[in-house]
Amino acid sequence: MLTKIKNYLRNDVVLSVSLLLALLSCLIEPPSLKYLRYIDFNTLIMLFCLMLIIEGLRGQNFLQFIGSRILIKVKTRRGIVFTLIFLCFISSMFITNDVSLITFVPFGIMILEMINLTDKLCGTVTLMTIAANLGSMFTPIGNPQNLYLFSLSGMGVPEFLELMWLYTGLAAFMLTAVVLVFYPEEHLQLDIKTERLKDKRTVCFYLVLFALCVLTVAHFVPHLVLLAIVAAALLYKNKSLFRQIDYSLLLTFLFFFIFVGNMNHIGSLHSFINQILAGNEVLISVAVSQVISNVPAAMLLSGYSNNYAALIVGTNLGGLGTLIASMASLISYKQVAAKYPHLRRQYLAIFTVDNLIFLAALYALHAFY
Repeated sequence: MLTKIKNYLRNDVVLSVSLLLALLSCLIEPPSLKYLRYIDFNTLIMLFCLMLIIEGLRGQNFLQFIGSRILIKVKTRRGIVFTLIFLCFISSMFITNDVSLITFVPFGIMILEMINLTDKLCGTVTLMTIAANLGSMFTPIGNPQNLYLFSLSGMGVPEFLELMWLYTGLAAFMLTAVVLVFYPEEHLQLDIKTERLKDKRTVCFYLVLFALCVLTVAHFVPHLVLLAIVAAALLYKNKSLFRQIDYSLLLTFLFFFIFVGNMNHIGSLHSFINQILAGNEVLISVAVSQVISNVPAAMLLSGYSNNYAALIVGTNLGGLGTLIASMASLISYKQVAAKYPHLRRQYLAIFTVDNLIFLAALYALHAFY
């Protein structure tokens, strides 16, 4: 058992670092019931429920079914690439950026091989990754940092959408422009097998639970009620989902809650970081995200600033840049590296350049907005 735990921590660097920081911070404030006040249980409940429901939908081939039905109607290489990119962009707003990439990157690689476009595989997968990271910033449930900061901010959904729509719109425009410039219009005949839903009633069951999550985000349903309904429904319908989801994300949140809560007991440090952050939340959020990724950055910086709107913008833009700026980006890299090991360096080069271009454009929008 101990060996399994060591291997698990070794394979998840962010989880390991968050655990180490939490343990070290216990030297500042010894463990006690006070720790319960550090934890944002609403965020953990929402993440837990969403992961269960989305895993259930994946198991029913729902996402693959939607993607294949759309691609059947596309008749050009440019149209196929555009569709793959915007499948990631739009789906990430509702199923999170990492689930979007887990689902559509392998699907996209297969399609690119079918249409003999593997020479543009690195660029296309990079754009799909950028699309997932930027599409997800539009909604409170699009990625973990949005969910967390939205919960802290007290914003309503309309206010959140108003904050992010211009950045999302520019991202969509840039993605469209890249496809129009770099991909040919060439017509083709493509025989795509339509994925089948395993059970339509079960899909509807999961979609109803997903709608309940959306109502909870919109403050119509209490989080504890959501947890009770989702847990009871899935224990009845599909217990195996509780073994399939990735608990490392929940543990990472828990450890960072403890770390940030304990660090806040150092008054002088809190005041110092608060002064540095004041008025620079977006820039510092972007910079910190490049090193520790944007989810930990959101949790860390939220302990020192209550300018949540700026932190939301900064950590979302901060998902662009380095490969670890958004941990979801590693999903795409691993898919490419596993199937095309010789393309790893090329992929990293294209990924970094493209990400920096998108980051510069979106940060410029922030500077002038």
